[in-house]
Formats: sequence, structure tokens, C-alpha cells
Amino acid sequence: MLVSKGAQIYILFFCLPNFKQGFLMSHKAGFVTIIGKPNVGKSTLMNALIGEKLSITNPKAQTTRHRILGIYNDDEHQIVFSDTPGMLEPAYALQTNMMSVVEAAMKDADLLLYLVEPEEPINELLITQLRKAKYPVILVLNKVDLSDQEKIGERLNAWKEQLPKAILLPTSAMHRFNTSELLNLIKDYLPEHPPYFSKEDLTDRPLRFFVAEMIRESILKHFKKEVPYSVEVVVEEYKEEDRIDRIKATIFVERESQKIIIIGQGGRAIKRLGTDARQSIENFIRKKCFLDLTVKVRKDWRSNESDLKEFGYQ
Repeated sequence: MLVSKGAQIYILFFCLPNFKQGFLMSHKAGFVTIIGKPNVGKSTLMNALIGEKLSITNPKAQTTRHRILGIYNDDEHQIVFSDTPGMLEPAYALQTNMMSVVEAAMKDADLLLYLVEPEEPINELLITQLRKAKYPVILVLNKVDLSDQEKIGERLNAWKEQLPKAILLPTSAMHRFNTSELLNLIKDYLPEHPPYFSKEDLTDRPLRFFVAEMIRESILKHFKKEVPYSVEVVVEEYKEEDRIDRIKATIFVERESQKIIIIGQGGRAIKRLGTDARQSIENFIRKKCFLDLTVKVRKDWRSNESDLKEFGYQ
């Protein structure tokens, strides 16, 4: 396990039915699943709540492909957050696997955070499912800094009609608005339970996973259209040395044309990519690293069950 220790917003209200206050209890722990459509801010919210960047973020949709656990600890609580892929209608095998991950994370939940945006239409199918949920649901109206107070009030009322038992809270994960309030809410609704993980753990994922994700984040940042979505990153080798860590990683793409784009004329594109990814990795490991990137073609890997299994999606 990995071990490690703006804008002005004026909306100041939230709705808390059945809010439990003022009682003492022993240690509390539980699994909190974060769901929502692509690019609604799930990864940004989890990073804000645990105080550490574990999930990569990008304005492009479908940035998160895996279920990523982020663990918040204090003396009396352990919150095991699950950042999940954005909910969508699958178009190929990879997306089908991603939606299976969301479904499994929802089944494991002691508490569910459903993130929505101010202009987002109501998902009737999901609402029907959440009405039957046996766990508490907190509907988080995110990105309120991008709307006005009157509109936020209207949307909260509309969602309240759809999910009358849910707790409603407007937030801006990007600007940390109401994130402390949300964290306190979650603590109140956690069940009494001893810690599931060591109090020193931040996640259940190994370091190699986060290195691969940071390389993929740089690809999302520097490339457009279909290229970022056709990429998978595998860390082939990670050697820790006293002064520098040495990393070898392979970037898999689906087409030869995509390989040419990532390498760029005279290797300029992959050099820029490597520099950006290396800086992110060094910030994360708090140490210098040497990053060696290779690009290979794995034709139609997103639709190939054996390739998905090899890449850790099944």
C-alpha cells in the first residue's frame, strides 16, 4: 500500500434533513462512494476531502477509468472514499467495465455522494434506484461558482422533490467551498466500526498505479480528439535509488497514426509529455526521477477482453 502522510462564492445555505448532531461515539469508519456523470468534479472533490491529489483531473470527460480509494483518517474516523468513472452509456468493452466498477462501488457503500451540476438534467433511472437505497445519500450540487444564487435555489428545490430523503449540499470542489461542511456531514453518518485500513494509509493502490495515471494525465493535457482516450499506460520498471528513481513506462495506443502523434516530429511531442509527467511524478514522490517513455501499438485494445484483463480492468 502507498503510505504518505479563488473565486469568491456567496451561496451560504444548505439543506440537512434528519441531521444528527451532538452525540459522542466510539471510532467510526465506512465506505463512501462518489458517483456522477463524466466531468462533474468527482476526482476534484475526493482530492479536496482527503487533502491529497490521488485522482488525476482534467476538463476532458472520462478521465477516471478505475475505482480509486482515497482514505481520510483522524483519531475518531476513517473514511474510505471511492472515486468512480463517470456514468454513461457504454460504447465499447472498456466503458462497460467502467460502469461495472461504478455498480460494484455503489453496492459497497455505507454512504453515497451523488454529484450533479446546476444545469444538469435529472436522471430518472438513477433517481429511481437511489430512492430505494438503504444507505444515506448526499446530493452534492457542485460547481455552484458557475451559477447564480437564484438558480442554485431552484435546482436544489427540484432535486429535493426528486430525492426527498437525501441530504442536499451546494459545493465548489475546485474552490473548496463547503467541502469542510461536507466532510463533517459524512463523519456524522458513518457507522461505528474500527478502521478498515492502517491509519497511515492514503490508498490501497501501489505507487506504480499513480505513476501511470500521472503519465496519462499529461497525455490528456497535451493531446486532443481521440488520442487521449485510446491510450493506456503501463509502468514496466520502477527502481528506487538513493538520489533518483528510475522509471520505464510504455504508452499503448490503438493506431499507428496515434503513435506518430504522441512521438511528434523529431520526438518533440513525447519529450514535452515526458517533461510534464516527470514534474508531476517528482511532486508526488517528493524526489527526483528519470522517466523513460516508449510508445507501442496494441490494436483496438479498448474492445479486446484479454487486453483489458492484462491492463487491470477485469
